[in-house]
Amino acid sequence: MTTSALLLIILSLGIAAGLSYYQYFYKAKNLSNVYRFLAFLRFVAIFSVLLLLINPVITHKSFEVVKSPLILAVDNSSSIADLKADASVKEVYEKLSSNAALRDKFDVQTYKFDQEVSVSNAFDFKGKQTNLEQLAKNIKSVYRSANRAAVIITDGNQTIGNDYVYSFDAEQAVYPVAVGDTTTFLDLRIAELNVNKYAFHKNKFPAEIFLNYSGNKNISANFKIVQGNNTLFTQQVSFSPEKKSMVIQALLPAEQPGLQVYKAIVTSAEKEKNSYNNTKNFAVEVLDQKTNVALVSAINHPDLGALKRSIETNPQRKVRVLKPSELSATDQYNLVIAYQPTADFKPVFDAAHRAGINMMIVTGVNTDYSFLNQQQSNLVFKMSGQREDYTADFDAGFNWFSIENIGFEQFPPLQNAFGTITVNGNVSTLLSAKIRNIDIEMPLLAFAENQGKRTAYWLGENAWKWRLQSHVDNKSFEKYDVFVDKMVQYLTSNNARKSLVVNHERFYNSGDALEITAQYFNKNYEPDEQARLTIQVVNKNTKQTKKYDLLKTNNAFKVNLDGLSAGQYSFSVKELNTNTVYNGTFEVLDFDIEKQFVNPDLNQLKQLAAQTKGQVYVPNQVDALVKSLLENPKYQAIEKAIVRKTPLIDWVWLLVIAALALATEWFTRKYNGLL
Repeated sequence: MTTSALLLIILSLGIAAGLSYYQYFYKAKNLSNVYRFLAFLRFVAIFSVLLLLINPVITHKSFEVVKSPLILAVDNSSSIADLKADASVKEVYEKLSSNAALRDKFDVQTYKFDQEVSVSNAFDFKGKQTNLEQLAKNIKSVYRSANRAAVIITDGNQTIGNDYVYSFDAEQAVYPVAVGDTTTFLDLRIAELNVNKYAFHKNKFPAEIFLNYSGNKNISANFKIVQGNNTLFTQQVSFSPEKKSMVIQALLPAEQPGLQVYKAIVTSAEKEKNSYNNTKNFAVEVLDQKTNVALVSAINHPDLGALKRSIETNPQRKVRVLKPSELSATDQYNLVIAYQPTADFKPVFDAAHRAGINMMIVTGVNTDYSFLNQQQSNLVFKMSGQREDYTADFDAGFNWFSIENIGFEQFPPLQNAFGTITVNGNVSTLLSAKIRNIDIEMPLLAFAENQGKRTAYWLGENAWKWRLQSHVDNKSFEKYDVFVDKMVQYLTSNNARKSLVVNHERFYNSGDALEITAQYFNKNYEPDEQARLTIQVVNKNTKQTKKYDLLKTNNAFKVNLDGLSAGQYSFSVKELNTNTVYNGTFEVLDFDIEKQFVNPDLNQLKQLAAQTKGQVYVPNQVDALVKSLLENPKYQAIEKAIVRKTPLIDWVWLLVIAALALATEWFTRKYNGLL
């Protein structure tokens, strides 16, 4: 309470006493007990009201003892059971959690962790992953400023997350208790396997394999990759106490389209304690990139042969040269190239438009530009009957797809009609046109997208000279053919928007998070918040069917399918309001990452202890750990003063007292006839 408040309270006492005296004793002829009682009531009422007006703050101080937190974190992953250390873990935990001296000195908090962290004192050792980094983050978040100790009972083998050694606070000691047999056993294992999710049919795709070895003698081993009964790759490898790891690079053929499952195997003549980690399954989605291209022309020109050769350099592409009257149907084609179109091309444009097939339009001196203006709106042509040579200028800012400048500026000019070309709509220019090195701000090679349909405009003939010039410059047609192939790849990709878009992997490892997300769009391609999505999952082998609802998240719908056994699955996602359906497949591979270990990672735990100024213990050293914690002067209980400040106006009983005093005074005066 401040000095000014105290002075005001003293003044209030004087005012209340003075007013009471003046009311009942000044010039009073009768000083009975009734008058004294009434004066007291008046004093109480006035003083209470004045106190409420002054509103002094009353300070109350108390003390409490705050103990240092002791975090007991227990590894609940299945690797603990696989290493036959589950009984040891429970025994260590019981000794620590039930120690009366520790509980007297510390505020003991118990956690379990696998892929997630939770407060618990019950452990089943069935976690599918181990994430020590997440434990470090949780401890930092919960105990931000406390002087704490952390005892982590674990084998130190982390399967997901970043390196946990540097994830813990370096100023707060961590005491790992390493469980599991630390005896070094001979063990070969596939530590990691990196491969792209997709490969193209008839091509080769790379695989990168990391092999690890633990042991005390020299050994030879055989590594191979098989698919079914076929061996696709094999290599002899050798290890020694000094050479404990190896990286193998393999090129594998993609012979069959679709989801292909492979198995990597490393074997030796030595007996191993754990052979589960000698194999690893992986899968690759082989895409059939086969493309049929219709090259339509009413004239003969060297450009046709050059285009056909460049496109067919990719063995997955086939070009058929047709006249406009020979293109009866476009269903069998993925791309239509209209070379110098005229009015005879109207059935070609109509068929491509109906089928939603992308087009490449190549113009030249024989092109009917009036007809072309009628068939598309991306470019507006105002051309004369004169001819002009146009050279190219590469636009480095083009980003619709990746393309390299192969020397376009040095290529011979293309010939086209003279005039103006105006861009209209969503058009991006790859090559701009120049006349005698003067930029005329017109496209020479441009791409357009309109309502999901893609169109390319190559505005000039004699591109066959470009291919020859590229060969002169590079002693090969390769760069030019890759340039053409990338254009065809872009044009044959389907960019049409679908109302139901589902994202999923083609394969999952057992124990991985198995999530499928979906988005549903209305006719304006806006996310529909009222959509109702369900998924039906069918095991192809057992025919067992499960149904789930997809739950709404911030910007999509999501379902978690964790717990599915290894096998092949088909699924369908359905929007119930419109009956829109998406069908797909995925495979769950039989791979348990927690079974990859034969020993605790003692070196990693020692690094963690050194980084945090702690110490590593083993289960038979629990008593030493307890003694170290109890004797460490860093962990002392702190007496904390708690100051509570309460404004008097919050004390409602003071107002009640004032009201009761006034009411009692009134009834007393009424009873005694003093009103």
